[in-house]
Amino acid sequence: MNITHLPLNAIRAFLVSAKHLNFTRAAVELCVTQAAVSQQVKMLEAQLGVSLFIRQSRGLNLTEEGMMLLPVVKGAFDHLSDALEMLAQGIHREVVSVGVVGTFAVNWLLPRLADFQARFPLIDLRISTNNNTADPVAEGLDYLIRFGKGSWHATEATKLLPAPFTVLCQPLIAQAMSSPRDVLNYTLLRSYNPDEWQLWMEEAKVTVPKAKLSAIVFDSSISMIDAAIQGYGVALAPPAMFERQLAEEKLVQPFEIYLHKGSYWLTKLHGQQETQAQLQFKAWLLAQVGEGQSTSE
Repeated sequence: MNITHLPLNAIRAFLVSAKHLNFTRAAVELCVTQAAVSQQVKMLEAQLGVSLFIRQSRGLNLTEEGMMLLPVVKGAFDHLSDALEMLAQGIHREVVSVGVVGTFAVNWLLPRLADFQARFPLIDLRISTNNNTADPVAEGLDYLIRFGKGSWHATEATKLLPAPFTVLCQPLIAQAMSSPRDVLNYTLLRSYNPDEWQLWMEEAKVTVPKAKLSAIVFDSSISMIDAAIQGYGVALAPPAMFERQLAEEKLVQPFEIYLHKGSYWLTKLHGQQETQAQLQFKAWLLAQVGEGQSTSE
């Protein structure tokens, strides 16, 4: 059946009649005669080929078909009413598209999104994850949240939070280590950057030939930390991105020795004019960063 041929007045007559279970009271709400309401409902039933009401002397009852149709029609009219009200008030939804490095997206941004949705219900946030590389023009992104030193070509960067790296591992492994050199007794888990462990060793004053630093390499810090939790080795990662796992004691930080590689930044192209929705997202994001840092102090 082509639903475009269904008369809107008849559908509304059904909805109001179902609300009151009485054609007379429905007619009063619609400001028409009782006969007109009854006729509209009969027309709809004829087009659908089903009965929507059981007519009784004291009123109406919905048939199974009527009960099935009612929530669908009510939902459609509610959505239409909301949209018309927003248009009448000059309100419209805005979209903010953000590309986010995967670790930040899953472990930091995602747990806070409910707060953003509650504060800005008319902003649709679209998030795409990446491994710290993305093309904002080709992908149509308003912002990129990335990790680094804060300097990218033709890009304006706002610092979000520092993310120094340190050793993270499961509690049993942490208990067996008494000094930084003990990490050499375990498989070293790292990202695609081959110098990370060597640089951390230098910070820890541990001398070891680079050739002896064998490791399992991951393209995602999330999967690397999962491997560490399962006891496959010791990871080098930013604890700020794994607060939940540390709080649940699935993960432990055995040493206060850090490798300062960079921070997380909110970036946009130079000269890009920000919309009101984009500015609201940016302000919210910076406020969340501020709250998190004050809590940890």
